[in-house]
Amino acid sequence: QVQLVESGGGLVQAGGSLRLSCAASGRTFVGYAMGWFRQAPGKEREFVAAISWSGGITYYANSLKGRFTISRDNAKNTVYLQMNSLKPEDTAVYYCAVRADIRRLTAMSEYDYWGQGTPVTVSS
Repeated sequence: QVQLVESGGGLVQAGGSLRLSCAASGRTFVGYAMGWFRQAPGKEREFVAAISWSGGITYYANSLKGRFTISRDNAKNTVYLQMNSLKPEDTAVYYCAVRADIRRLTAMSEYDYWGQGTPVTVSS
């Protein structure tokens, strides 16, 4: 059974940083891309960042470039999201997902497996 478990969320003041982790298990993920999405209260889930299996290709939501960094450790089947200079509008539940293809990594509907999410709250 595939399982994605996010961690690292919490409460942080504006301007602070958090590092989210997502550990995948239950099958081999060789070749899988991994991504992060978020859903703020009352809003639709949106793309945050994605990374290819090799880590050589990354995508970011335009509004987040320069503040968020995605990375992965394939030996641990784990993807990370380093979030810096956090703003109150970054408050959301953050979800990780995996996709057995490198195409359309910004499209939520293309992902095969999802985690349960970890909440992030940024206070002003």
